[in-house]
Amino acid sequence: MTISKRVKAKCISSDNNQVTYKSILPTQATSKLLIRENVDTLEKMFNLVTKIHGNKNCLGTREILSEEEERQSDGKVLKKYQMGEYRWRTFNETNYEADCFGKGMRELGVQPRDRVAIFAETRAEWMIAAQGFFKHACGIATIYATLGEDGIVYAINQTEVSVIVTSHDLLSKLKNVIKDLPKVKTIVYFEDQLYKTNIDGLESVNVLPYKEVVEMGKKSGIENTPPNKSDLAILMYTSGSTGNPKGVMLTHNNLLSTMKGFLDSIETKPTDVMLGFLPLAHSFELLAECSAMLAGVPIGYSTPLTLIDSSPKIKKGCVGDAKVLKPTAMAIVPLILDRIVKGINDRVNNGSPIQKTVFNFAYNYKRKWHRRGYKTPITDRIVFKKIGELMGGKMRAMISGGAPLSPETHEKVRLCLCIVMAQGYGLTETSAGGTVMEETDITTGRSGAACTVCLVRLVNWEEGNYFVTNKPYPQGEVILGGENVAEGYFKMPEETAENFFVEDGIRWFRTGDIAEIHKDGSIKIIDRKKDLVKLQHGEYLSLGRIESELKTCQVVENICIYAESTKTYCIALVQPSEKGLSDLAASIGIKESFEQLCRNKEVIKAATKCIADYGKRRGLNKFEIPTKISLCEDLWTPDSGLVTAAFKIKRKEVQNKYKDVIAQIYT
Repeated sequence: MTISKRVKAKCISSDNNQVTYKSILPTQATSKLLIRENVDTLEKMFNLVTKIHGNKNCLGTREILSEEEERQSDGKVLKKYQMGEYRWRTFNETNYEADCFGKGMRELGVQPRDRVAIFAETRAEWMIAAQGFFKHACGIATIYATLGEDGIVYAINQTEVSVIVTSHDLLSKLKNVIKDLPKVKTIVYFEDQLYKTNIDGLESVNVLPYKEVVEMGKKSGIENTPPNKSDLAILMYTSGSTGNPKGVMLTHNNLLSTMKGFLDSIETKPTDVMLGFLPLAHSFELLAECSAMLAGVPIGYSTPLTLIDSSPKIKKGCVGDAKVLKPTAMAIVPLILDRIVKGINDRVNNGSPIQKTVFNFAYNYKRKWHRRGYKTPITDRIVFKKIGELMGGKMRAMISGGAPLSPETHEKVRLCLCIVMAQGYGLTETSAGGTVMEETDITTGRSGAACTVCLVRLVNWEEGNYFVTNKPYPQGEVILGGENVAEGYFKMPEETAENFFVEDGIRWFRTGDIAEIHKDGSIKIIDRKKDLVKLQHGEYLSLGRIESELKTCQVVENICIYAESTKTYCIALVQPSEKGLSDLAASIGIKESFEQLCRNKEVIKAATKCIADYGKRRGLNKFEIPTKISLCEDLWTPDSGLVTAAFKIKRKEVQNKYKDVIAQIYT
């Protein structure tokens, strides 16, 4: 407990308008190594770790043996994978393949410091291609695999790339928009393990498989052109929660800075294995994986379709990726953690009364002792071990980012999976760096203290009544400063000038997030400027905070809170959990299809009460609890355009889609 409470960052300047905090954590061995070896680019970094870890496993891909039809209990026939073991590339093999790919792309006409685009799912070839481009100082525009066609066209045309690296599965998206991409001349695709790729419809461009490019590189005599630390490494497109995606310009120095900060805060072990799962087009996953490679940690890749035994593409009798890989660490987002918690709750609620009683007793017992700083090894072994086996049985640490993690979810995952559950805070504009919880911090609802490479500043925001003089903790808008802060937005000088600034030689970024800073230097995100609505009677609603609290309710899969300043209450658009809604309806004697349940007035009434009661238990004020709701039967996916690739609500798009529903609810 004493270690958990120790001071992690100290105030280095303050006045009535702002306070600035700096980490007091020591620089760890990996950061010292980079400084000693003068490593300031990702190209130098990967050469160094290859020299150190040579024949150690680096990147792993699970083999798909076949796809077979499987009849379900309801009579439906679904296609499922029969899967084998993980096939690994060593650091030496990965670096050589990256070298060959980079030279192969040069043979196709790519020049040093050209911009290229990677539009593909997370997989080993994504990372290898990126490392290959870095060897020739090329800047990579990363585009989410789940981005809609309009977003794809916008990002590719804005960057003016002539080369796109994609995958077998995403070629169909490019076929649909290729006529709108006049500058694109070459497409390279990652092959599928089972099926031949159909390139019909792409005759206007040069289309080649990834392996062919690698073979071209093996025969090439072209020399590498290493980048400088100030060269563009990644042009990372944000997921666009408030309009068109913005391209954030990240240099090699920016990325190396965040990697140092991560590894100064998070301990790695020689036996660690990382699960690669989130989109590599997301700065959080990209930096987490690069940090893992820097520490010599192998990365095994997975997908939501194959992660666990019950995943949609896993054939009966075949186990999910986690049980084969047995990872010890992964980067994760709150949405996935919320689903894990709901899965745990469902498993407990579906058990016998005795099983439920035993679990609740064990959970409350462990929570009591954990909050005092003690471990409960016997309870873990008897009760919680089986839950941990869901993720392979060796998971020891997860780090959550991308959105605020609710305290309830944070605690439940930490206790039930018997892991270190750390939360971090950062943005694409800060190369995912900002703050990270220490592994010894047993609190919840906080995002940790400043990384060793980053300064955290709070500035007064008068409109929301957030001041650094507030008691008991200073409050204000978060501004992050340091070498991890990006150069700005691509071709958007006005937005860059509005959000970035330089002071005393340090580059800063205004985040728009509101936080309070605690005595140990850790921050807690409590609001967001764009999410604040003032009701008719003067109460302020933080839409994002309410959503964060309510999305763990059993009937909620996702939720968008809406309020108008001329009204005295808020409402909610709810994407219901199909199982949660069915269980709720059954409890009041209604058994219908999911679509019928979403329109049933009695079910809507019951769901409204369920959400209201849950909100009260979560400590929401009366005016923060939605008075009326609508159950939306449509799926909110990145393809639908209603959520980002990181599953954050695209508030404007949701409100536009359901504007008639909103009007009807309010009247």
